[in-house]
Order: sequence, then structure tokens, then C-alpha cells
Amino acid sequence: MVMAHMDGASSRGRPVVGLEQTAARAFGAVPPPVLVLLGIVSLQVGAAFAKQMFAVAGSSGVVALRLFFAAAVLLVVWRPSLRTDRRTLAVVVGYGLVLAGMNMSIYQAFERIPLGVAVTIEFLGPLAVALFGSRRKLDVVWALLAGAGVLLLSRADGGLDWVGVGFALLAAVLWASYILVSAKLGSRTSGGSGLALGMAVGALVAAPFGVADAGPVLLDPAVLAVGLLVALMSSVVPYTLELEALRRIPPRVFGVLMSLEPAVAALAGLVVLGEALGAWQWAAVGCVVIASVGATRTVGTQT
Repeated sequence: MVMAHMDGASSRGRPVVGLEQTAARAFGAVPPPVLVLLGIVSLQVGAAFAKQMFAVAGSSGVVALRLFFAAAVLLVVWRPSLRTDRRTLAVVVGYGLVLAGMNMSIYQAFERIPLGVAVTIEFLGPLAVALFGSRRKLDVVWALLAGAGVLLLSRADGGLDWVGVGFALLAAVLWASYILVSAKLGSRTSGGSGLALGMAVGALVAAPFGVADAGPVLLDPAVLAVGLLVALMSSVVPYTLELEALRRIPPRVFGVLMSLEPAVAALAGLVVLGEALGAWQWAAVGCVVIASVGATRTVGTQT
């Protein structure tokens, strides 16, 4: 735990007055599955907006802006202290490294293959967490049904860019790692202090790649404004909601709930980017929705 939370005389490590208590009450009133769903929608709509920026700032430039603004917002809101034990610091740094790698990989995939297909491949990460961590037969049923949806959603017309597929697979590995590291971060920190510090580490890691990719374009006011919007939708909102959800449900249940991710990504790609869905993709939407509903119904008996 961050040491400042143990010091009643210090305001460092705490958000602006009353925000921590208000946020705790608000989150506590919302079921964890709803928190996950809200985070997914925010993340994927933000990803669709981000993809529209690639022609201007490049994928790495957009990632750098996203993580920079997300870190800035979270640091201002939570004002975390740097006084922490070594184990917690290691978790924070690990979270930041995984976060940066996951975002850079999936944005490279977005640049080469459709949004829905990229997220479908990336979903193999949390699906693996759900399968390997499950101890109930019913969990395996929901995970397999979600896996069937992944296979159907992957039936894209025409060929796929295999470099893009490779980046999506790398993102899948990092997403699985992110779920596990996030659970540790949630258990070792309180409020949003750990998230803020981890996001700052991620921003520092992504910054050199973003500067190399976009250069002075990153300072353009219009690019900065869209970057801030993407940061709020794709980082601040979803990661805050996910971290809170992971405090209340096991990582394996979280992984099954995230089976909605490919469907929401495909719909965001359709609405924002005009990436149409075929019959196989709509069948996949049905599979992952049913799997997610089934997983949601079992959350209460597994926590």
C-alpha cells in the first residue's frame, strides 16, 4: 500500500477533497459486471476515434498522447505519493510496462487490420486467463462459447496483414499479463494512486516511440485536443473502472466478462469507421453476448 494512505496528517496520495469517498460510494453502488461493460464501451469507441488520428500523428504518436494525458489527469486527481515499499513499486512499474506495450502493440495492429478483427485476436489473452484459471465446469462453457465467437468474428473476407496479426497476438499476451498485474495493483494500492503512478510509467515508456513517429505534430492544438479525448475514453475511464471491478471479482471471471470486447469493437468500427460486419461476424456477436450474460449470472457465486 502507498505509504501516504497510512499517514493521516498528509494529503498526498489522496484525491481532491471528498473525491475518494464519493468515488468509493459510487463504485460500490454499481455491480462489477456493469463497471466492466462501461469500461469496454468507452475503450472501444475511444479506439475508433484514435484510429482516425493515425494518418496525422501515427499509431505510436497517438499512444504517447493517450498515455500522457491519462497520466496527467490521474496524477492531478489522485496526487499519489512516491513513498512506497519496493514490492508495490515493482508492481506499479510492471503495470506501466505492460500497459505501454499492450497499447503500442494493439495500435500497430489497428493500423493494419480492422478494429474488430484486431480486438478479436487480442481477446485470446483474457480468454486464456479465463480458461486456465477456471475451476468450474460452467466457467469453461462460457469461455468456450466466447471462443466460438472469436473464431466466427475472425472470418473476415479477403486476406489479413500478417504483421498486423502478429502485433494483435503480442497484444493478447500483454493483455493477459495486464489482467494479472492489475489484480496485484488493486490489492496493493487503494483509490487511484497506483493506477496514476502506473499510467505515468507507461507514458514515459511510450513517449520516445511517439516522438519518433510523429515529431512536432504532437504539439498541434487540434491533435492535442483529440489526444485528450482519446485518453479520457480509452485510458482514464476504462482502466479506473476495470481496476475497481478487479478488486471485487477474480481475474478469471473478469476475463470471461471481457468476452464482450470483440463485439463492442466490431460495432464501434461499424459506427465510427464504417467497417461493416458480415453474417459470420453478427453470429459472433450473439455468441459473445450470451457468454458474457452467462458469466455475469455466475459472478455472485464465485466471488
